Amino acid sequence: MKTLVGRTLMHLLLVLLILVLIPGCGDVSGAPTIPPIETFLIPFDAFTGNATSTSIFVNEFQMQTISPSCPVSEQFPLVSALSSNQSNWNHAALNVGFWSAFVIVGLAVPVAAFQASFRNIPLQQPDSSWVWSYSVLIRGSVHSAELHGQFIPEGVHWDMRISKEGEYQDFLWYYGESNLPATEGFWILKQNPDVPNDLLQIDWSRDISTGTSTIRYTNIVPDGPENGGYIDVQYTDDIPYDYIWDIYNKGQDNHTHIEFSGNTGEGRVKDLNRFGDDDWHCWDSDRINVACP
Repeated sequence: MKTLVGRTLMHLLLVLLILVLIPGCGDVSGAPTIPPIETFLIPFDAFTGNATSTSIFVNEFQMQTISPSCPVSEQFPLVSALSSNQSNWNHAALNVGFWSAFVIVGLAVPVAAFQASFRNIPLQQPDSSWVWSYSVLIRGSVHSAELHGQFIPEGVHWDMRISKEGEYQDFLWYYGESNLPATEGFWILKQNPDVPNDLLQIDWSRDISTGTSTIRYTNIVPDGPENGGYIDVQYTDDIPYDYIWDIYNKGQDNHTHIEFSGNTGEGRVKDLNRFGDDDWHCWDSDRINVACP
């Protein structure tokens, strides 16, 4: 019996020793909480409803050069040619799709690296910071990612460094800060390793108790013609429209306001440059133009 008990204790001690020695398998209870993916990605699918709609904009985005001084509808003939009795929704979807394509095409690497961080376990460093270190497959190529989290007064500082063998090493693709409960913060994204200037600022906040949130992408390209342009998305508990979007085109100094229901798909759009007035223009659950209530 004593021999059996002794062996059991030895096995337990061996397991504990392995947990201590293997990186990432120790106590992670003191690690900072990574802000959820909703603080990084605007919920474009909530508006488009399916991947097919988004793919239209991605294909158009890849085939054409975007001119900030030219009306968007003139730059996307495919979308402009869609059914005229859905023109209100089409116009709203076009503006949403432009930003969606920008994220899908231009930010695929940092977005994928951020999404993968939630599937990994951090390791505490000698300076008391924490590092999530892992590899992620992006567009058929393996990238190495390290998400660093360091506690600061009343919050956490984050930075993501990404490497691709033979091309770039430890590129600081984005950094940001969040408060301790992860209810508000920001991210700053760089363009890419070849053009390492600032590209985008993401400001976000969320109310965990109500499930409401706000996220804004702002163009911060230094001296860029669209610097200061943005897309702002609020998810609220308002009825009938729980999504409120404000898209500001800096080149045209024009706002496109969109409100819609995530449940029914009904919505409305307001755009002075497009409609020539400051009225709402509505669509029903089938995306067909209707008179606004």
